[in-house]
Amino acid sequence: MESRNPIVVTVGHKAKPEHFALAHEMAKKLGAPFAERGNTSLDALRAQYGVSCVMVVKEKLVVDTPDGELYFHPGMAHLRLKNLRHGESDHLLKALGVTEGARVLDCTLGMGADAIVESFCVGKSGEVVALEKNPVVALLIANGLQTDEGEHPTTVAAMRRVHVICADYEDFLREQADDSFDAVYFDPMFRHPFMESTGIHPLRFLADPRPVSAEAIREAKRVARRRVVLKESSKSLEFERLGFTEFEGGKYSNVRYGVMNHLK
Repeated sequence: MESRNPIVVTVGHKAKPEHFALAHEMAKKLGAPFAERGNTSLDALRAQYGVSCVMVVKEKLVVDTPDGELYFHPGMAHLRLKNLRHGESDHLLKALGVTEGARVLDCTLGMGADAIVESFCVGKSGEVVALEKNPVVALLIANGLQTDEGEHPTTVAAMRRVHVICADYEDFLREQADDSFDAVYFDPMFRHPFMESTGIHPLRFLADPRPVSAEAIREAKRVARRRVVLKESSKSLEFERLGFTEFEGGKYSNVRYGVMNHLK
């Protein structure tokens, strides 16, 4: 795999044998060099290899970027699943309109929180395929989904069921059969981000910056049996540009979900 941002893989200062094994595995998958760490600083490794990011294998995978550390954590998925278990609703799930047994194509994996919620909803009989174009992010989040021990067994089960694929969603959509998923979901990097959300900066450094194209929406409408959903900031002009006229979301929320029904 080739990343938009060159990377080198290393281990923490107190590395265990399993950390070295995983680091070599990650380096092979990324087509990146493995660097012996010793007492070398991450900045020194960056300079030595001429890269912008360093993946450090320790008790968890961490990608050190110029904008901070990126590592897997379920984020708000824990709270959202807790609310769902207590019978409350979720704006994304209402927008997707899916239930147990459905197939969801999440075109923008990111940190994986939405995919976890989707997986919880569709259950064992359903499927969530989550795409991530950047191979560093794809490996990092896929590893976290398979190894993180969440706060509740249902959260862990939902994480384990997410199927991560490193792919450009436009290419992937073109290869899918008509009506092969119940819902297709896009959560791109917002055109006008909430800059106070500093925790997203490392992901933004690595993420695909492109806006969703009209062609991608056309392909999504062909692939989705029920709905196509776009998440954006509540005042975004992307909804109008791409033809979304129905919406879901909290009245005072900074984000909205554009919904397309009646796709064919």
